[in-house]
Amino acid sequence: MNKILVTGGCGYIGSHTIVDLIQHGFEVISADNNSRSNASILDGVERITGKKIKNYLVDLCVFDDTHAVFQENPDIIGIIHFAAFKSVGESVEHPLRYFDNNINSLINILRCCEEFSIPNFVFSSSCTVYGNPDESPVTEETQTKLAESPYGYTKQMGEQIVQQTVNSNKIQSILLRYFNPVGAHNSIEIGELPIGKPANLVPAITQTAIGKLPQMQVFGNDYPTRDGSCVRDYIHVSDIAHAHTLALNYLIAQKNTRNCEVFNLGTGNGYTVLEVINTFEKVSETKLNYQISGRRAGDIVGIFANNEKAKQQLGWVPQFNLEDMMRTAWQWELKLKNLNQNK
Repeated sequence: MNKILVTGGCGYIGSHTIVDLIQHGFEVISADNNSRSNASILDGVERITGKKIKNYLVDLCVFDDTHAVFQENPDIIGIIHFAAFKSVGESVEHPLRYFDNNINSLINILRCCEEFSIPNFVFSSSCTVYGNPDESPVTEETQTKLAESPYGYTKQMGEQIVQQTVNSNKIQSILLRYFNPVGAHNSIEIGELPIGKPANLVPAITQTAIGKLPQMQVFGNDYPTRDGSCVRDYIHVSDIAHAHTLALNYLIAQKNTRNCEVFNLGTGNGYTVLEVINTFEKVSETKLNYQISGRRAGDIVGIFANNEKAKQQLGWVPQFNLEDMMRTAWQWELKLKNLNQNK
């Protein structure tokens, strides 16, 4: 009995986590309505693992449809909840859309978790919960500030909902605060598939370099950083994925001392946007066409992680450096181009 439900399993981090879970002995099912993802990514998961993944095409904001997934799978022992809208910029423009989707889906999943006595719950959180911190690196004890975007606020609220819920029942939970996941699986069978114009830096870089976008924007060069652009902690998506397997095993082995624990997932290194661009240009041997524009609403100046807690308690050690991240992201973009040309 080792079945795990991954919500948002057709998404970027979800699909990589499914691979890692399978490679560590878990059986996995997915629930994803594909509103922000592509079901074809599971074909890549199957090519890597040899396992065909069942995806339930359900809107988790609809309780009855969500409930039906649990009724059909009474042997689920853990949930990893990724499913959420995740664009900072879009959340600023459409806050109610984000509150409705990200909070209601979480509540429905937790209701089912409670009803079906599922003991292990891992929540996909974000470093946006820290707001604009006074200093970095941030630890799990760093005081959270007012979120800079509705997206960040849904993660703050989500953490509170999980914490308050597990306090009243027997669910054991972990909140994983991601920094900036980038790159693609080493097999280059799966990677990031943004819908429409990418909101995140690395797919914007690769799509510009390949010619899908004529030019990309660097939002602000007047921040108080090394080169004036924002600082972030970029972490390879496969490193993020493996942390979920470790988190589940940590809960299953009952190593947790509280029913809700928090871990940062970052490399501990902060890179500016321009440093990321320079690294990409180096590994791809491609000059990027970009333009400096004004600051973007919702962006914070800089943040990177102290990841000592995850290293010590989960045994998690990131394996990929920034060059690895840029190389695999570029290889994935090249593969997508070849696939489109051969259609």
